[in-house]
Formats: sequence, C-alpha cells, structure tokens
Amino acid sequence: MKKIKRLLSGVTTVPDLSWPLVMKVFYRNMLVFKKTWQANIMFNFVEPMLYLWAMGFGLGTYVSQINGLSYIQYLAPALIASSAMFATSYEMTYGSFTRMGYQKTFHGMVATPVSMDDVVMGEILYGTCKGVLYGVVFFMVVVMFGLVKSVWALLLPVPLALMAMSFCVMSLIWTSIAPNYDSFGYFFTLFISPMFLFGGVFFPVDNLPDWAGFLPWLTPLYHAVQLIRPLILGQVSWAMLSDLIWLLIFVVLTLRIPLAMVKNRLIQ
Repeated sequence: MKKIKRLLSGVTTVPDLSWPLVMKVFYRNMLVFKKTWQANIMFNFVEPMLYLWAMGFGLGTYVSQINGLSYIQYLAPALIASSAMFATSYEMTYGSFTRMGYQKTFHGMVATPVSMDDVVMGEILYGTCKGVLYGVVFFMVVVMFGLVKSVWALLLPVPLALMAMSFCVMSLIWTSIAPNYDSFGYFFTLFISPMFLFGGVFFPVDNLPDWAGFLPWLTPLYHAVQLIRPLILGQVSWAMLSDLIWLLIFVVLTLRIPLAMVKNRLIQ
C-alpha cells in the first residue's frame, strides 16, 4: 500500500505537458508500428473474426432473436468494441512495459527535452489510435458481412476513441505497478476477460442476477457497446448521450493517474 501511495503522489499536480513533444513521442511509436503493422493487425483481427464465425453463424443458429435482432446482428457491433479493447490493453501493458523497462525507451526520451508526462501522454495517444484503428478494421469486416444498417456508423471512431483511452488509463495504471510480464495475466484474467464476457457483448446484461446487474455499468466496454450497436444498426436515441458522457467523465477524471504513477515508477 505504501508503494502504491508513493506512485500516486503527484496526481493532483498539473502535468508538465508540451503538445508538440507529445506528438513527437506519438510519431515515434507510429514509426515503429509501421514496421510491424501487418503482423500486429492479423493477431488482433483473427480472434474476433473467429468469434464472429463461431458464435454468429454457429451458436447463432440455435439462439432466438435478441431485442428483435438476429444473434449475428447483436454480436458483430460489440466485437468491434472488444477488438479495440484487446488491442489497446495489450499495447499499453506488454508494449509499454517493454519500452519502459527492458528497452529503456522512456529513459532515452526523457534524456532529451521531452518530459515524462510527454512520454506517457504520447503513449496514451498511441494506444488510443491503435484501438481505433483495430476497431475500424473489424468494422470493415462487419460492412462486408452486410450488417451495417445506417450512416450513423460513420461516427464509430468517437466512442472507440473514448473507450480506447479509458483502457489506456487502466492498462498503464497496472503497468506502473507490474513487477514483471507474468503479472499482466492477473490484469487480463481479473479485469479484461470479465468485461468481455459480461459487458453486453454476448447477451443483454439484463439477464444477469440482480446483485450483479450494476457491475457492467461500471466498465468502459459496456458503454462503448451501448453506443456502437445503435450506430451500426441505425437505432440512435437520446439515451445514448448518457453512455457517451460516462466515457468522457471517466477519461477526464482518471487521465492524470497514469501520468503520475508511471513517472513515479521510473523515478523510484
């Protein structure tokens, strides 16, 4: 607990950010990604594709309609969100931990005029961009399956960006306290997998027991799914504003935490 308190020190201080330098950090990460983008995209693209085929066309033949939708119509938009979630979470855990620890990339950048806050914010922007990119790639698959029913789907990057930034924050907080790579198994098992399974991707959360019904509401994935599904299917309503506001407030309230914790981790 004392270690976590030390890592949290400085959360209330104003970040030392220079946006031109933040963008240089972001650009540096994108140059590295440019060399490996094909392998990276395939890794995060194939798994949701398998879920779409197995669950949508396999299990979907045995499932009656959900809220007036066929199972594949219900499932496909949510897999867009989950694909972005996994891409962001993997990058901001394993990727950021490698740059922070083994490669000493963070140390090298802060030896220049770039501050640690610039480095972490550049990481967050990079993780957000990667999440949006992977979500859009899977969206193109959904388009090819003929499951997009509305031009509202063009607004898809907005909820994807807010959700991806939320998972950047959560992942970097864990990365700041992780002693080694093995510890990320706990993060994915305790947080990411339960969100994926119970965040409204595969079934309506109304089916959960009363004592657990409110838990999905606390997760960014649930609110992203609640936004993306209506955009894809053309069921837009004013009620979606509450999910958009939830994601926005979550990002605003938590964004400073990883800035402070990663910086304090490296100082220690």
